[in-house]
Amino acid sequence: MEELEKEMGDKVKITKIDVDQKQEEASKYGVMSIPTYIILKDSKEVDRFIGATSKENVVQKLKPHLS
Repeated sequence: MEELEKEMGDKVKITKIDVDQKQEEASKYGVMSIPTYIILKDSKEVDRFIGATSKENVVQKLKPHLS
């Protein structure tokens, strides 16, 4: 994720949440499985996917939401 954030610069903001330490935040987003990736645009969820995945898959999921 750090590599992806460096590559995409100011196009995206990546925030990792430790669900053990921030249970309230995990609950707010309905996180039931780890890892869960949630894409927010204008503070609204536009996509979600669960499970280990490649950097390329994350990029493909992000691309439609970049503007």
